[in-house]
Amino acid sequence: MAKVIPTADGIPVVNLANSAPHHPTEAETKPLETAHDAVGPAPSRWWLRASAAWWRGLQTIGMTLHFIPAERPPSPSFTKTIPSTISKSKGEFTLQFYTPKGYNKAAKTGEEYPALVNFHGGGFFLGNATDDARFARFVLDKCNAVFVSVDYRLSPENPFPVAVEDAADALLYLIRNRARPPHRPLQNWQYLASQRAATSPSRRPCVWPTISGNSGLQASMSPNIAFTLPDNLTSLFDASYLHPPDLKLATPYLSPTKATDEQLAEALPETVIFYTCEWDMLLQEGEELAKRLKRAPISRDVRYKMIKGVPHAWDKSPDPTKPAEFSEDLYRECCEHLREVFEKP
Repeated sequence: MAKVIPTADGIPVVNLANSAPHHPTEAETKPLETAHDAVGPAPSRWWLRASAAWWRGLQTIGMTLHFIPAERPPSPSFTKTIPSTISKSKGEFTLQFYTPKGYNKAAKTGEEYPALVNFHGGGFFLGNATDDARFARFVLDKCNAVFVSVDYRLSPENPFPVAVEDAADALLYLIRNRARPPHRPLQNWQYLASQRAATSPSRRPCVWPTISGNSGLQASMSPNIAFTLPDNLTSLFDASYLHPPDLKLATPYLSPTKATDEQLAEALPETVIFYTCEWDMLLQEGEELAKRLKRAPISRDVRYKMIKGVPHAWDKSPDPTKPAEFSEDLYRECCEHLREVFEKP
């Protein structure tokens, strides 16, 4: 029988199940304070850009295979390119809009739709706004909601905090233009985006986080991890995103785990739908954050689930014969939670 190699976003992951236990050294347990502490002497920015081109090409092949199985995911209904208004790094980025049946007709009458704002994974280094089109299909069909996916700018071309600021800009654009087209914005789970967009008049949105990377910071390892991304890839994530070398890592805009309880309570909406993966190097970090959000004084309604037996980003499996195992069941379940929140008065 051929050996099956797990992948994440079309990229092979490494099996650590039979590896010898790792005992951290004193240097590894020392708190990281700056980007240089986390990355060390980083490769040149030129080399990082060349590496990004290689990995993005590889991911394109994987995602092409991922989209082959029936039922084929939808294409965006329309796109909108908007200028950055928050970031010091001026430029523009694109929003991909997926709309449910009847949307165009309803838009003429001013009918409002709930909207899910999606920020794709990839360590701020890889990925495209269309990567989550399979999930978008379920949001359109099961929630009758608009799915807006954000092509925020990536590193190393645009290191921290550009992606964060683009995320907030996307939220603000939707809030300001909710009448044309009619959207009720859904804030992203990340503290960084919701805090940057704190001028939002809406306190109703819910959250759908698939925790696939909080910040590009080194992840805490859980003892039951079986698979993880290759070290050379995660090192590229860190070196590309955490720049310049004197960047302070304590900022909550790098990770919501760095925020105070008061900051999270102020920034996050009342419902959090939270999924983690058993074979993910970010499992422990994700579980701890989910528990924290549920406890006082944050006291959010947390719908948490750990998916057993799957690695990081397993639902992006590049299998041309079928969607990733039980990924569509999870999409349906998530949409049930979303619809419940959308229908609240």
